Formats: sequence, structure tokens, C-alpha cells
Amino acid sequence: MRSGLLWMSRNQWLKQHLPELPFAQRAVRRFMPGEQVEDALGAADRLDGEGFRVLFTHLGENITEVAEADAVAAHYHDLLDRSEARVAAGHRPIEVSVKPTQLGLDIDESLCDSHCADLAAHAERTGTWFWLDMEGSAYTERTIALYERLKADHPRVGLAIQAYLRRSPTDIERLLPLQPCVRLVKGAYDEPAELAHRDRTDVDAAYLALAIRLAGAAGAGQARLCLGTHDTRLVERISAAVEPTGVNRSATEVHMLYGIREDELARLRDAGYPCSSLVAYGEFWYAWYMRRLAERPANVVFALRQLVP
Repeated sequence: MRSGLLWMSRNQWLKQHLPELPFAQRAVRRFMPGEQVEDALGAADRLDGEGFRVLFTHLGENITEVAEADAVAAHYHDLLDRSEARVAAGHRPIEVSVKPTQLGLDIDESLCDSHCADLAAHAERTGTWFWLDMEGSAYTERTIALYERLKADHPRVGLAIQAYLRRSPTDIERLLPLQPCVRLVKGAYDEPAELAHRDRTDVDAAYLALAIRLAGAAGAGQARLCLGTHDTRLVERISAAVEPTGVNRSATEVHMLYGIREDELARLRDAGYPCSSLVAYGEFWYAWYMRRLAERPANVVFALRQLVP
């Protein structure tokens, strides 16, 4: 089922037609508050009032026109300005998370670098963070190299690392001297077995090992670790492994997607973990949404229920 859903995420005919269907539009509302930035800001108001930090991601990927990449960059600059105004009004800052292909990585690497550097500098000026999302394995090396270039001049830059990739332990060791900010996720793309663990047990074991390694650095003030997972049992296994070494819960943040297991996120918040909700919005939600369905069978059950009026 997971492979089928990931195939659907890449199918151009389905990408064009499925989002037009009412049941799909109903189902995606579980994972995003709406398509407009105002919808996301409304969700942020609620989450902020409940003690959660927020990250925003404007959905889209694999942009092929320079003008489109420029427009995405302008959107995020406007969002950072809005975050600064919200902080002045007493709210927490909004962190922003962007796929490099949204900023022109497929078109011109120097264009992408320039947009990312400008956004990272803007995020620093407004007291927040700029994140690079990780895409499929074809982009892993270029994204890590981009992060290394940005981190040399901009300390408030984060990077998503996918635990299921077999290269990730080496990548973590490569990044640790930079005192990195890492959002550790399991991985949501359909990668071949030679590049990625495909068995759930193996993915969990890889995630646990990487999280323990990063938590040690975070506890020593040498990294920022964000556990990007809805698997709360895994979060608790990580804590049980690192707390005896003196790493407390405040050093292991938890990031979950908007609308998923918010009761569990609240429980972790109350237990002492810094908790954030990743709020996605935008009209280009289809591929992202299908990958969310592929991550958890419970998401598929919810989507099927939307077929019933």
C-alpha cells in the first residue's frame, strides 16, 4: 500500500485531477488548515495559545522557472516580516521550512544559494530559524552541501535528515563539527533497498541510533535536535536511553505535523518536551499529501472516510 501511494504521489494525471475532487479536499484538511497564508496564521494563533511553537511550509517542489523561484522567495520574506510583527504583538516567532527545489535548485544552484542565504539572513534578523527540507535521495548530497555553505555564515539554519537512508549515519558525523540544527525524520520517499532501509523495524532502529547520537551533542550544547515523528513510543525510548547520561527532555524537541496526534503532542509538551507543530499550506498539496498517507495506515482510513458524504 505504501508503494502504491508513493507511486500515486508521482503520477502527473492524478496530481492534476485528484485535488479537484471534493472528498480529497475534505481529507487534506486534516493535515493543513487551508491553502492561504491567512489560514496558516489563524492556526498559528491557536497553537501559540496552547503553548506550541510553529513552523510554516508553503507547499510546492521542483520549480522549473526562475520567476516561480523568485516568487517563492518573496513569499517567505513576507512571511518572516509577518513573524516579526507577531513577535512584537507577543506571539512566538514562526520558523520557516523550504524545499531547495522550490528556490530553484533544479534550475541554477547559484540562484538557490542566493535565495537561501537571503532568507537565512532575514530569519536571523527577525529572531527565528530557516530550515531546509530534505527531498528524494537524488537531492540529498546537494542539500547537505547547501546546508554546509549556509551554516558557515548563518547559525540559525536547520536541516532535515532522513533516518531511513543508509548514508545518514555518515552524514550526521559529517555535520556534527558544524554544531548543526537537525530535524530527524524517518523518510517519506520510495527509495530502493540499496539506498534506504525499507523494513519498519530497521527504520526505527536507525532512527533511534541517530537520535541518541544527536541528543548527546544537543545535551552538550553542540547541536539542536528536533524529533520529527508522530511515533511517541520512539520518542520515549530515546529519552529513556539518553536521560541517564544527563541529557534532559528540554534538549530533545518534538515536531509533529499539524492535525496529527495533537493530543499526544500536548502530552509530550506537558511532560517537558519543547513541542512544535509544522503547519503546511498552499495549493500544491497533492504530492505532499500522498506521502503523508503513505506514512501511517491510520491516515488512509481517515481519507477513505471522506468518501462518505
